[in-house]
Amino acid sequence: MKDNGKSAGGRKRMSASFMTGAVALVFLVTGYQTALFVHKAAVVKILGNRDHPDTVYVIDPEIARSVLAGAMSDAGEYSFVSGRDHFTKGKDSNADRDVRIVIRKDSPHSPEVETIRSEYAVRTVESFRFNPNTVSVADLVRLGFSERQAVSIDNYRKKGGKFRRRSDFARSYVVADSVYKRLEPYIDIPLVDLNLADSAGFDALPGIGGYFAAKMVEYRKKLGGSYSYKEQLMDIWNFDREKYDGLSDLIAVDSAQVHPYPLWTLPEDSLRLHPYIGSYAVAHGIVLFRENNPASSWSVQALEDAGVISSESAAKLSRCRIAAP
Repeated sequence: MKDNGKSAGGRKRMSASFMTGAVALVFLVTGYQTALFVHKAAVVKILGNRDHPDTVYVIDPEIARSVLAGAMSDAGEYSFVSGRDHFTKGKDSNADRDVRIVIRKDSPHSPEVETIRSEYAVRTVESFRFNPNTVSVADLVRLGFSERQAVSIDNYRKKGGKFRRRSDFARSYVVADSVYKRLEPYIDIPLVDLNLADSAGFDALPGIGGYFAAKMVEYRKKLGGSYSYKEQLMDIWNFDREKYDGLSDLIAVDSAQVHPYPLWTLPEDSLRLHPYIGSYAVAHGIVLFRENNPASSWSVQALEDAGVISSESAAKLSRCRIAAP
């Protein structure tokens, strides 16, 4: 019977070369994993059992002054670890005599150990307040990111990326959940002040764009130079509740930046430009009210009661900061 490469059961037999290659691959993978394990164990051993222990001295202030002033021949090999940091040559203070200073001197190590210690040095991770839109690469490394991760965040910003909310920073692929959990309380992204931002600042807000950014600046001028409260944005044509809700947590109105509107001193040609007044007739009515009533009775409510302005306009105007008569 002719051998066609199949067994009696009809299955194709594996060639000897294939079997040899598979076995070799298994040994290769196993050997590689074993090498990694041995290497890691050796590193841990080297770091855990150093060839020479480092030396730590706890000395009194007088000796510390001598060391730090360079009086000892090998003072340059010492590093100041803790205690008072204001010891200088010739300085003496009785109050410092009971203070103990810790000074550390590293012992010499073999080149192999120095290499391992530098490669596997434990980085000191810090936590401090930062703005992810402006923090430097160096400070990102201080916060616990690797050099590559810090550069990646910086490249994202250079390409126009912006972190508007803390959650935006969390969504960055280089920010691990554990890192974000530690840093979240320290993320400080300033709110956009409606009375300090320019059109570019408004344009950076979600859902705004150049058109509405220009309208926001224009409307601020109509209000007399400043917004009194955030909801005034919805008085802009087509600036609806949905658009406002999409950015309300990113904006603010600092009361210190609000300019009181001079309702009781402006002439009628200036008054009519205010969006809550809006016409010569209403502006003229305000001027007549001022001329025929004592200043002590001037108020937005009084203007409404006199029929000078509508209840809707009075409700909005009363929320504005008005200069005293």
